Amino acid sequence: MLSWAITFLVVAIIAGVLGLSGVAGTATNIAYILFVIFLIVAVIGLVMGRRPPVT
Repeated sequence: MLSWAITFLVVAIIAGVLGLSGVAGTATNIAYILFVIFLIVAVIGLVMGRRPPVT
């Protein structure tokens, strides 16, 4: 998921340099959403990974 966020961020930077503001804005929003989802999943994984096994 993080790789997709980085990919969209690179697309947004390239589109911004080329002057395609609509594409850059959309790609930036998608990258932001994917990064937030990645952070949420990473935190859930850390919390769930620290639980002792149920016996």
